Amino acid sequence: MMHETLADLAYRHATQPGRASIPRVSVHVAKETSWPVPTLYQPMLGIVLRGTKRVVIGDRTLHYDANHFFIASVDVPASSVMIESSPDAPYAAARLAIDQDVLADLVVDIAREDSADTTAFAVAAMTPELRDVWSRMLRLLDAPDEIDMLAPLFEREILFRILQGPQGALLRQAARSDGRIAQIRAAIAHLRENFDRLVRIEELLEIAGMSAATFHRRFRAATAMSPLQYQKALRLQEARRRLIADADASGAAYAVGYESASQFNREYTRMFGTPPARDGARLRAMARGCAR
Repeated sequence: MMHETLADLAYRHATQPGRASIPRVSVHVAKETSWPVPTLYQPMLGIVLRGTKRVVIGDRTLHYDANHFFIASVDVPASSVMIESSPDAPYAAARLAIDQDVLADLVVDIAREDSADTTAFAVAAMTPELRDVWSRMLRLLDAPDEIDMLAPLFEREILFRILQGPQGALLRQAARSDGRIAQIRAAIAHLRENFDRLVRIEELLEIAGMSAATFHRRFRAATAMSPLQYQKALRLQEARRRLIADADASGAAYAVGYESASQFNREYTRMFGTPPARDGARLRAMARGCAR
């Protein structure tokens, strides 16, 4: 395996159970181009080792490949995630979940003020230094005895490299327990905990400590969607998960807080392109096929 690429290494470990694992690091692979699926990105750094990825978050569409990385400093629901791959060159990617304590320990200038309206996710160019430390991190998968000693050092270096670059301000947001993004993060947590009920805007304003106009502006700047759109995305993603688990469409609708089945059908179809009952049947069939 002298000439094995990082993508091949990731694919080998992802497809063979019982391999070594690195804390907060995960690898993801696929042999074929995927259909658009929704997901919730929690604070993380993501890199593509082979293939390309398209992510739709609110009104923004991002594309990235092996020359770029993705960063998110708050929880953001993506309405569509699609990867491009082929059996001859399988898609491979890696992800590092951001640990608040590790990051905060690196952020010396923690009191620096965020800009007024800051986005909480981005795609940025991969640097040679960042590529190098990711390479050293992933090659630990073949050296499990070295993971406990070296993985924490490489994790800190990955975060340090980004903190020193153009996305440093975005990453600092994930470390802060105060400031504007922390206020938005608190409102997001409330929406996630109460996605299945009507959340009054007054609740979010009290949590964030902002006026209505300021809150709406900063929430959209951070997440590329309004609070209502954010909650709707959470609801529909949970409904889809329930449909895959064999729930019927009306049961999934009511479980996630919809009082009108027709409204649920309209919004589900608008987000996923297929009515819920048909989409659920298709996804269950695909899941059974993958399980064989």
